[in-house]
Amino acid sequence: MRPHDAVPRPEGNGDEVTTSIAVDALLARARAGLDRVEPADLAAEVEAGAVVVDIRPVEQRTSDGEIPGAVVVNRNVLEWRLDPTSPHRLPLASPELRVVVVCREGYQSSLAAATLRELGVPRATDLIGGHLAWRDHEASGPR
Repeated sequence: MRPHDAVPRPEGNGDEVTTSIAVDALLARARAGLDRVEPADLAAEVEAGAVVVDIRPVEQRTSDGEIPGAVVVNRNVLEWRLDPTSPHRLPLASPELRVVVVCREGYQSSLAAATLRELGVPRATDLIGGHLAWRDHEASGPR
């Protein structure tokens, strides 16, 4: 069995076994439904009306820098802030919104974007390679 295949996992008192998937398979499934954005294409996405949502913790934003114009939403409240039906949503939340979720390296953001799609934000996606890839692209200058 490969690490990303379904793995039986004991629950409760050990008498019950449920089947779940490993994180690699969960990530692959999440990404299969996304049209992920390359760092070189992020500016064009924003120009076309996309909103960049940065879910990195403050420590990472402080040490690694920020993406100008990004909306910061803590990961632990992302779904409540962008679910178009949530009473705790941000004013910008809507089913038509194009959201590009950004984390540090592009893993957490894939899972978050897939969840947003399930909540009724079908144009949600993420940035390939995360903030670090975007920063490297920006540092390399115009191409």
